[in-house]
Amino acid sequence: MSSPDPQVRAARNPSTHPSPDHRPTPAPQRVGESSAARGPVVAVTGAAAGIGALLTERLAASDAIKQVIAIDERRGECSDAQWHILDVRDPAIAEKLRGADVVVHLALDLDLETDAAARTAYNVRGTQTVLTAAAAVGVHRVVLCTSAMVYGALPENELPLSEDAELQATAEATGVGDLLEVERLARRAPRAHPGLNVTVVRPAVLVGGTDTALTRYFESPRLLVVAGSRPAWQFCHVEDLCSALEYAVLEKVEGELAVGCDGWLEQEEVEELSGIRRMELPSAVALGAAARLHRIGLTPSPAGDLAYTMYPWVVSGSRLHDAGWRPRWTNEEVLAELLAEVAGRHTVAGRRLGRRDATAAGAAGATVALLGTAALVRRARKARRRF
Repeated sequence: MSSPDPQVRAARNPSTHPSPDHRPTPAPQRVGESSAARGPVVAVTGAAAGIGALLTERLAASDAIKQVIAIDERRGECSDAQWHILDVRDPAIAEKLRGADVVVHLALDLDLETDAAARTAYNVRGTQTVLTAAAAVGVHRVVLCTSAMVYGALPENELPLSEDAELQATAEATGVGDLLEVERLARRAPRAHPGLNVTVVRPAVLVGGTDTALTRYFESPRLLVVAGSRPAWQFCHVEDLCSALEYAVLEKVEGELAVGCDGWLEQEEVEELSGIRRMELPSAVALGAAARLHRIGLTPSPAGDLAYTMYPWVVSGSRLHDAGWRPRWTNEEVLAELLAEVAGRHTVAGRRLGRRDATAAGAAGATVALLGTAALVRRARKARRRF
């Protein structure tokens, strides 16, 4: 999933890009093989960066795919795809999807720093437009990507959750409200557009060039642990997500799919593997401080993000497994990759600190300082009310 650049959206100018109708030289056809036998034509939105770029490259290199149509607000690096430059909310996308058999919609903005209202408007409107446009031009399958976060992180969750488990998340965590709305649109689309098949892929904690509240958790000098909680960590490397999306594209599996590494890690295992010590706080203190810090704009992460570090939301991935798919990465390997990616970054309560700030704050001191800031703000507000 990509995080569209707001400046690109605000100042789109197709004339500055190579022609969106550029068509790559088709790959040579095998002797005795018809064009139709070479697999589907696949359109990928959000194709210029992130997971969209990785999937576009993967599909373009696959002998099982006839052609890749890449759609984004700027041109990406894959020269073997046919590029169209536009915003996915533009109804003109319908003509760009004409001739595609499958659409993989990855143009979602889940950036922590994006204005929440603007993010929701982009994500929901974009998904609506893609689903409607795909149905209008005869696309028979749309693949959407949300997150296993939609199941919710609850103390009573089974380990692991099945794909059919109820979606119990609330809109209190970053972007989860948008993802729940995407899920609602996915379930409604086949009824609104008979003949349109919608597959939803829900990855666990994504790692591999991603920046989320959950990856920032491992940038902290101490791992915040809420007293009485029972976290369980399951990761999903972006390479495994792309291979799962390819399974969906090739119709090897369909429906609602969960994807992640096999099994999970307990908090104690994470601490041992990472070498990062914990900082344990009472639930009321941790949740109350997180809510206040977010409300006054000191951190990008709402208090709802903490639930996903407190309680399990591990998924089984049974449908993909039954179809023959297997993850290439283990939880231990993905955690090691994540720690290598975040080395040198300093985050406290979801807020990135500069090197000087982090050094001055010290290890646990930065967290204590932020908690103290929240307390001071609360006292100041009480004082104003007295007057």
